[in-house]
This record gives sequence, C-alpha cells and structure tokens, in this order.
Amino acid sequence: MSDETKDNGWTAVSRSLEKLLANRKDTNSKASPLRVEDMPLPDSPLAKSIMKHAQEHLPKQTFSHSMRVYYFGAFYVTKQPFDIQQIHGALRYTGQAITMQHFPEWHYSPETYLLASLLHDIGTTDTNMAATNLSFEFQGGMQALQLVLKNGASKSAAESVCETIIRHQDVGESGNITTLTAVIHFATLLDNAGKNPELVHQDTIENVVKAWPREGWTGCFAGTVRKETKLKPWSHTTKIEGFAEMVEANETMRPYD
Repeated sequence: MSDETKDNGWTAVSRSLEKLLANRKDTNSKASPLRVEDMPLPDSPLAKSIMKHAQEHLPKQTFSHSMRVYYFGAFYVTKQPFDIQQIHGALRYTGQAITMQHFPEWHYSPETYLLASLLHDIGTTDTNMAATNLSFEFQGGMQALQLVLKNGASKSAAESVCETIIRHQDVGESGNITTLTAVIHFATLLDNAGKNPELVHQDTIENVVKAWPREGWTGCFAGTVRKETKLKPWSHTTKIEGFAEMVEANETMRPYD
C-alpha cells in the first residue's frame, strides 16, 4: 500500500464499532485530557480554502459541530502519554497521522480528515437539501469530491473525503469501511448521540465544547433528521430507526446544550 493510500485512510476495518472496540490491541487504553489550543489545525492552502467554504456555506451551529467532529476524531490520534512536540511536528512538518490512542495500527492524514469533517454535513443546508432528491450524504459527498479536487486535493484524498461523507451515517454490523470513515463514525456518534464517551477524556469534551459551543445542537440536528425524512422518506437517514429520538436522548452532551 502506497503512503498516499495509507495517508488518505484507504485501509479496510470492520463497519461494526462494537467489534472494533472489542478487538483493540489494548482494551484497557485510557483517554488523556487534551486541549484544542494544543492541536494546531492543518494550514495548507487546501485546508484553508475548504475551511473558508465551510464557514461561508454552513450554518454556525453546523460549522461548530463539524469542528467538534474534527477535534474528537483528531484526539484519537494521540500517543500515551501525550507529547505535544510530537503532535506539532507530525501535523506541521510531515503531514502524517501519528499513532492512534485506541487503534495504534490505524493511519490517516489529519488534513484529509479535516476536509471530511468540514464537509460531512454540507448536504444538510437548505439550499443543498432542496436542490436534489438524493440523500444528503450522497449529494454532499459528490459536491465535496468536486470541491476538494478543484482546490488542489489529490484524487486519492478527494475520493476518500467523498467515501467518508457518503458513508458517515452507514453504521451497522456487517462488512467493512475505511479507517477515515470509522473515525468519523466514532466522532459524529459521540457529538450527536453521546455514544462511547469513554474514548475521549471528560476534560477534552469540555475543552472542545468550550471552543466550539453546541448552542442547542441536539435540537438543531434532531430537526434536520426529521426534515430530511419528511422531505425524502426514501433517504438513507431512515435506515437509523428512531434516529431523531436517539439524538434527543444524548445524555453525554446534555449539560453543554
């Protein structure tokens, strides 16, 4: 497997998050408290242009959710013990992901994950939802593919972003997904439904939410789920039974809403 393929998350892992957690090499690994201010964002021209696009096209609450998803996912890529110099060097100079805290065998580029995080809900905007009969993840994935290619991403990176966005709600027990998709599953399910909070230290959750406030995100996202299922009763979102109610029952994030 080439370095570019690995950097863009093209490694197959189980779609079952339960199996992934059960089969960790170290099932006793504990989350370290980390801070947003200690994790510099990728700052390439590509990352900056997609950040600008997301800020201009996403509602404030959705953009903040996207940033929380990035940080919750990025904070999985930390060694025990936390070494800030190593993280700074890895992100600024080599562009390579460092050892996963819970899944040390995984590998992906923080930049590619940032692009996927920023754009994973681009299909939920009023304009995009009304523009097509496609499920929002499919419309968003195809839009993101063209956008990141236009802004200089490699084909491998752009397709990884597209794949991740299309499958970011494709939770289930059978088959495989990419490592990048698995990370976004863990991060979105934590922020949207409060799942697996033990993977991220409580201090880290509080720090991320302080930097990127929820501002009623639970109700906002539950409303988006209901909106799409009403407009598009065939949509992929309907695969997750009781999804809106699951979001509203998010006890992990309730104190921050």
